[in-house]
This record gives sequence, structure tokens and C-alpha cells, in this order.
Amino acid sequence: MKKTAITPFSQELDSWLKSRHPKTIAGLVQAAGEKSFALIFVVLMCIPALPLPTGGVTHVFEAIVLLLALELVIGRRTIWLPQKWLHKPLGKTIQKRTLPYLIRKVRWLEKYSRPRFGHIMTNREFLRLTGLLVMAGTLGAFLAPPFSGLDTLPALGVVTLSLGVILEDTLVYVAGIIIGAFGIFLEIGLGAIIVEAAQKLF
Repeated sequence: MKKTAITPFSQELDSWLKSRHPKTIAGLVQAAGEKSFALIFVVLMCIPALPLPTGGVTHVFEAIVLLLALELVIGRRTIWLPQKWLHKPLGKTIQKRTLPYLIRKVRWLEKYSRPRFGHIMTNREFLRLTGLLVMAGTLGAFLAPPFSGLDTLPALGVVTLSLGVILEDTLVYVAGIIIGAFGIFLEIGLGAIIVEAAQKLF
């Protein structure tokens, strides 16, 4: 019996983006299915993960991610957001730049990634752990001083970890944890140096 080919996730997302379906968070959630949490985390944290100063503009995205991560921690399997947010059209920047960029990166990862212990990623306790890790990385990005660039690594950790869930690859997932942890430790370390220097001056 011939096996049915599994459509790559990047292709599914690309097809949705090029379709006539409404380009909203609700539409994105529907396209992602059971991976909707991970995909929303990637889309919203993609911008603070860029190595560019954002001046706190991305705090709104990070606040939404914190809410969704908390939903994972308490055991929700489907996304809840106010209807106004769910059905608000995605901005042109997300549609024309962020999502195409994300699709290219996922497509590249799919060439080298393969499912590794993907079955555990549907486990309730694993999802709660994922929620906690996402909260930690997002808080690290949220609390980074504006224009410092220190939000980049914690946000990139969340993006990479979430891509690990999408690709069902625990190696990518663990890489996300390492990147995020390094970013948070770097942020704490530099913060301590700044505080010590300020104390010496004053």
C-alpha cells in the first residue's frame, strides 16, 4: 500500500497566505490546527527576535504571547483571545514580510530537520512546560532595556523552540531553550555590571 505524502508545514502556510481566506489571527489559527500556539508564538516573537532596536514597540506582541503561554500552562489546548483581536486583519508588514520570511526559514529548516520524539509534544505536561519556557523567554525580551538589543536572544529562543514544536523536532526545541537561556543570562549579567558601575559612580 502506497503511503500518502505528508505536506510540509511551510507549504501549508504558504498556501494559506496565497489563498483568499481572511488574513487574521483566527485564520492563522485555523490554518495551523493543533500547532496554532507554536505558530502564533513564532509570528509575534519574530519581530523582537530581529537584531534591531525596537524601542518597546513589540511589547504589545510580547504581552499577547505571555497571555497565550499562560493558557498553555493552565491546560488549554485551543487559543483564546478577545474576538476583536482574533478577527483583526494582520498588518501588511506581517503579511508581506514577516510571514514570507518565516515560510522561507521553516522551509530551510525542513530540509535538515526530522521528527525526533515528536509524539511527546502533544503530552499535556510537555505543553505546560512549553508554556513556562515561552513565558520565561518572553519575559526576558519584555524586560530588556529599550534600544539595548538584549531582547533579541530571548525572543529568538522562543521562536526556535516554537519551530521545534511545529517541526516535531526535539533537537530544534532544545536549541531554542539554550538560545533563550543564554540570552537571559547575558541580560542579567550585563544588568549586574551596569548596576555595579552606577553604584561606583554615585
